[in-house]
Amino acid sequence: MENAEAHVTMTAIVEHPGRTPRRTYSRWTALVVLCAGTLMTILDGNIVTVAMPAVQSDLDFSGPGLAWVVNAYLIPFGGLLLLAGRLGDLVGRKRMFTAGLAVFTTASVLCGVANGQGVLIAARALQGIGGAMTTAVVLGMLVALFPEPREQARAIAVFSAVGAAGGALGTFLGGALTQALNWHWIFLINLPIGLVALLAAVRVLAPEHGEGLGRGADFPGAALITGALMLTVYVIVGSGDRGISATLVLAALALVLFTAFTLRQARAARPLLRLRLFGSRLLSGANAVQILLIATMYGFQFLGALYLQRVLGYGELLTGTAFLPAPVVIGTLMLGLSARTIGRFGAYRVLLAGLVLVVAGTTLLSRAPADGSYVVDVLPVLLLLATGFAAAMPALTGLAMAGTRPEDAGLASGLFNTTQVVGGSLGLAVLSVVAARRTEGLLGTGAHLVAATAEGYQSAFRVGAAIAVTALVLAAVVLRPRKETRD
Repeated sequence: MENAEAHVTMTAIVEHPGRTPRRTYSRWTALVVLCAGTLMTILDGNIVTVAMPAVQSDLDFSGPGLAWVVNAYLIPFGGLLLLAGRLGDLVGRKRMFTAGLAVFTTASVLCGVANGQGVLIAARALQGIGGAMTTAVVLGMLVALFPEPREQARAIAVFSAVGAAGGALGTFLGGALTQALNWHWIFLINLPIGLVALLAAVRVLAPEHGEGLGRGADFPGAALITGALMLTVYVIVGSGDRGISATLVLAALALVLFTAFTLRQARAARPLLRLRLFGSRLLSGANAVQILLIATMYGFQFLGALYLQRVLGYGELLTGTAFLPAPVVIGTLMLGLSARTIGRFGAYRVLLAGLVLVVAGTTLLSRAPADGSYVVDVLPVLLLLATGFAAAMPALTGLAMAGTRPEDAGLASGLFNTTQVVGGSLGLAVLSVVAARRTEGLLGTGAHLVAATAEGYQSAFRVGAAIAVTALVLAAVVLRPRKETRD
């Protein structure tokens, strides 16, 4: 421990080859920069939700076409995270992070000035690429900055708080900007944030010299895994618009690509993904639990906003405002209590406690009626879910990164972020399909629109509760601390 603390100084230094370092920055300043870049990508993943009706009206999107405003972002984002994480290890994580910020900011401006469907969808895809480049390496940089367990727990708590609160804050900003100005500003707001974050990253983050592209750039493997992940996200997010046969064919093709990638990695001299990573019980288990947890939370955030708008009759701004207690609770708990609580009780116990609260919240939400009220039927659920997520996510992140070797940190970070996207896509697709089919079935029997819509959301939330229970059971069994473990 003493050697580790001596090796890692209390600063992040801006270096120039052949010169004396100009300035020294606190590692916590570097963390702020990493969080700012991450916040921008997370805001953008949620800020679109409330603005979708305005985008549809302005650009004359059809119902299925409108889904591509979200899908065009999710597919490259989820598909490229693993590759971007590995490339960050090879070319340097700072280079990957700053390049991602530049791509994302540029794409945001293109989205903001888009006056046609094709331009907006293409720009959203470019945003997804930049978001993957930025997000994939952040956890690896964080772990390198804070190797000491207590400080690492605090740093992860800060990072998780920004990410979790940013999701709910995006819903509020989307409603506020769309109603006060127009939907274009949900993207244009990224320009000042991106420029400040990029300039700060260049000055504050210490350079990292990677192994070089020749030391592990498995391009055939990269093509296989990127194709497999993109196809997987595409299958999930578009499952409600295709028949069962087409979905099964595409899923089988994705499985073939994953199998080919696995065989390639087992035989390649310099694999893109070292399969030994999955030998870590903690890393594999935490990623599996995260898929289920994020599926539950993302499904709630999306359908919860629709419940407020389509059942309770809220406007964009009021819907966004209704979600504001979530980032307040998440930020307060993660920053003030999370690291200390994990240090006292252990990540495993804190994770289980958080998942129990998530199960309670989703179960309570499954009774949200057509004549419900925000204070009685939504706010208590929002507080339960925010508290549970604030407890579970830092603990889960710490467990996932606990057994990762330094040279694999970027790849493990990319993997962890990939499962977040897969989980979010899965939750959005499954719960949306359940809600839509239940609503359509009731409308076919002559039910009132609002009542049928509310019951459709109730069915979806019951499925969300079942997913949360599965996450709790999996975490309890797989992530239980073991004596003399090397994970």
